[in-house]
Amino acid sequence: MKPEELIAEAREARKLSYSPYSHFAVGAALLCKDGQVFKGANIENGAYPLCMCAERNALYNAYMHGKKTEDFVAMALCADTDEPCSPCGACRQVLSELFPSTAPIYMSNLKGDVKETNIKELLPYAFVLKD
Repeated sequence: MKPEELIAEAREARKLSYSPYSHFAVGAALLCKDGQVFKGANIENGAYPLCMCAERNALYNAYMHGKKTEDFVAMALCADTDEPCSPCGACRQVLSELFPSTAPIYMSNLKGDVKETNIKELLPYAFVLKD
């Protein structure tokens, strides 16, 4: 799957956002080696700590379907922002543990701007447990 196709999946997922408080809809799409795409959108709640970001929804969705870190190829996210949308700190921490550190993350916006990065670049000093 081409990056622009994965970004289009994230844009579609964004339409499923429930964001009546922030009015900031975000969509994410997670590509697996077998070609499956798991989508996520941000879901808000009046009790703000109970909200869930699009990136974590997509990742947790994949895990709930039996996927693991080694199955993931790339992730895309999209929001209506001036610059390409970047994962929040909580998502960066979760991605640092459950997503391959050098797999591409395509950050995008509705204007078509795209920035490619990876979690190693986004969170270079991640908190990780050592065996």
